[in-house]
Amino acid sequence: MKRQNQSMITEFILIGFSNLGDLQILLFFIFLLVYLTTLTANATIMTVIHLDRALHTPMYFFLFVLSCSETCYTLVIVPKMLTNLLSTAPTISLSGCVAQLYFFVGLACTNCFLIAVMGYDRYVAICNPLNYTLIVSRATCTQLVLASSFCGFLISVVVNVLVFSVPFCSSNRINHFFCDISPVIKLGCTDTNLKEMVIFFLSILVLLVPLVLIFISYVFIVSTILKISSVEGQRKTFATCASHLTVVIVHYGCASFIYLRPTSLYSSDKDRLVAVTYTVITPLLNPLVYTLRNKEVKTALKKVLSRYLLSKTV
Repeated sequence: MKRQNQSMITEFILIGFSNLGDLQILLFFIFLLVYLTTLTANATIMTVIHLDRALHTPMYFFLFVLSCSETCYTLVIVPKMLTNLLSTAPTISLSGCVAQLYFFVGLACTNCFLIAVMGYDRYVAICNPLNYTLIVSRATCTQLVLASSFCGFLISVVVNVLVFSVPFCSSNRINHFFCDISPVIKLGCTDTNLKEMVIFFLSILVLLVPLVLIFISYVFIVSTILKISSVEGQRKTFATCASHLTVVIVHYGCASFIYLRPTSLYSSDKDRLVAVTYTVITPLLNPLVYTLRNKEVKTALKKVLSRYLLSKTV
């Protein structure tokens, strides 16, 4: 009978925010507004980078790819979450859960590696400017992006196999608003300690290793900046890194809080709040940070808007 119960599960119930009752309607409109703003902001960043030749540099190429990846990332999570907020039966099929976890982990890992690559780009640009175009060539940029995506989705395949090879018990209630690793694997009937250890090791590989490399890069970057004689030169050089540093702190901070700890410490309410940050807020933060704190992007945006308005008046 137990084996029959395990094989009968063909869909999961996403508990999500069901405990909030009528507040779910308010959450729906808030998340919808944030989601539409995120799509608009990322589309604007990609359009501006594509249209302005002054931004056809490795730094903005990586930003373009990151914005594209972040857009796909939100598409995996947010539409289903919005649908479930209005639904009396917030469910997801087993195949849908597998697909959601696969693309979520794959894109999240890709973003982690891309942000590390952007740190390497800043390191070369500031610490070795004379050889910058030679080291960070167009071919190298393409290879780094492809390597980030390949590694991200390869890790996702391993995680999916580990999570969904677990036989599930009769309970199909996921205590989350999407199919995340810990809430799904906790539904397993068998001992999952070994699988969780492997996933924890992969989390270190994805989060801690790139973060350490970024930290080392910034040690060299700061050392080089301090050698610049003029205060204005120091300020301008550091300004090119400020946006990236902000994204690093928010992105790695939220993800580390969730994934660099044992599953036994999973706290549904607190973790749902953090999950909202890195699935809904962070994808919006990236384009806003790079737009508001980056003079080149702001200048390019004004040029594109003025060209668009001028074409409308002609």
